[in-house]
Amino acid sequence: MKFILAALTVCMLFTACNKSIDIKNFDELAWQDDKGACKNTRINMLEALESGKEQLKGLNQDEIVAVLGRPDENELYKRSQKFFIYHITPKTCDGQEFKQYTYLSIRFNATGLAKEVIVYETKF
Repeated sequence: MKFILAALTVCMLFTACNKSIDIKNFDELAWQDDKGACKNTRINMLEALESGKEQLKGLNQDEIVAVLGRPDENELYKRSQKFFIYHITPKTCDGQEFKQYTYLSIRFNATGLAKEVIVYETKF
């Protein structure tokens, strides 16, 4: 009985620590299914993402992955900073490389929390 009580307590602690977010008009499953933005689904959610990106700040890496899926790219930076990159328009698809593309960059601080959420558009 004590084991079951302890297990339930641990489960409650883990679920209580995870923040739940709901970005209006943002389809998490469709976003995650468009890996690399090659299906051009993510670009249709750009406006919803822009309006809800403040909700992503303060989330840890696991919580970001739960919402957006695995990033298309990871970057490590000095002082234990980490970046998750999600392509909104394709950078490379089917062997074709695009010079102009749009992407979401999420910067995590040394404690693993999202501190900066910015949408960039490359221009050449």
